[in-house]
Amino acid sequence: MDEFEFPGGDGSVSLMADAPPQPQTSFVIAAETERYASKANRVAIRHSLGKLLAVIKLVSPGNKGSQYAMRSFVQKTVGLRYDDVNALIIDPFPPSDRDPQGIHPAIWDEIMEATFVLPPLRNRTRVSYQTLPVKTAYVEPVAVGSPLPDMPLFLHGDFYVNVPLEAT
Repeated sequence: MDEFEFPGGDGSVSLMADAPPQPQTSFVIAAETERYASKANRVAIRHSLGKLLAVIKLVSPGNKGSQYAMRSFVQKTVGLRYDDVNALIIDPFPPSDRDPQGIHPAIWDEIMEATFVLPPLRNRTRVSYQTLPVKTAYVEPVAVGSPLPDMPLFLHGDFYVNVPLEAT
């Protein structure tokens, strides 16, 4: 049982919650993909003074589960790029109707429109985005069952570390 206290005029009021509310409807439909999207894994790398330098994001099924989730993922990633935060995006899932050529064109088209076509049978993508000195994308399409390549994670300018994806 969870207890919540809210300040009142002459003290406080406690509310007790034993269980989730029981709706008076015939159907309860949970948006599981949104729950998965909220649990998306990411790693943030910060400077010792606290500035965010880079992130590693693992695309989840929830990120591709709806137009809203996909748009939100893309906008957040593009926002990082314009804040000069480098990113490594790992998409282990096949393209969907929302990203027919994988996650990279969905992100890159918000920065600069360019034609990108996944090679046949290599439809899982790893993308390292460098923000400075020039916004650059290093795209590595991967086939199911093939070893994962090491990918650069840019920290500042041309300085990067290789992330050993297969080993991790």
